[in-house]
Amino acid sequence: MTTTHLVLKSRRRSVAILTAALIGASTLTAATAGTAFADDPPGSTTGAAPPVEVDGSSPGLKMVDGATLAPAKVLDIKSVVEDLGGEERREDTNIDITFALQAEVLFGKDSAELNAKANARIKAIADEINKQGAKKIRVFGFTDNLGSYEHGKALSKQRADAVQQQLATTLDPGMTFEIRGYSEDYPIASNSTEEGRKKNRRVEISFPRGAGN
Repeated sequence: MTTTHLVLKSRRRSVAILTAALIGASTLTAATAGTAFADDPPGSTTGAAPPVEVDGSSPGLKMVDGATLAPAKVLDIKSVVEDLGGEERREDTNIDITFALQAEVLFGKDSAELNAKANARIKAIADEINKQGAKKIRVFGFTDNLGSYEHGKALSKQRADAVQQQLATTLDPGMTFEIRGYSEDYPIASNSTEEGRKKNRRVEISFPRGAGN
C-alpha cells in the first residue's frame, strides 16, 4: 500500500512538472507573475504589476481655462542654532542671517551701556557681516513685558543704538543701518516665566546673506 502511494505521488509530480514546462515556455499565469522566489532579496518580486490606468479625460488632471503654472522658486529653509546657555541665537535662511543676543550678555539691568564682554561678541558678528559682504544691517532692540510699554520702547531703542555704534567701529565704511526699538512686541518666548522673559530681552542684528554663501 505504501509502495502504490509513492508511485502515484511520483506520477502526479511528473505530470505537474511537464505541464508547468509546457505552459511556462509560452506565458506566465497571473498567479505566477509577481511572486517572490526563495533566493530573491526580502520583499522583492519577479515581474512587474501592470501600471495603473490613468483617465486622461479626468477633470482632476486638467487646469481651468486660462490658468497657468506659477514660476518655480526655491523654498526658504531656516536653520536655527542656539548656544547652550541661550545667550546667543543664530538664524540662517536662504535670504538673510540674524543674530539675537540676550540683553544680559550686553548690558546691566535696565541699562543701555555695553559691558566689558559685549565688544567681543559684537566684533564676531561684525566679522560675519564683512564676510557676507552685506551693506545694509538691521539692529532691533526688544524687552520683556515688565514695566511700561513706553519705558521698554525707549530702552530697547537705546540698546539697539549702542550695539549699532559698536558695530560701526569694526565694519567696513559705507554701511547702511536700520535701527528700531520694539519694546515687548514680537516676543520669541512666553513672558509668563523668567526664562522666557530673558529670551525676549534681546538685540537682534540681521543682514542679507552674500551671493554664493
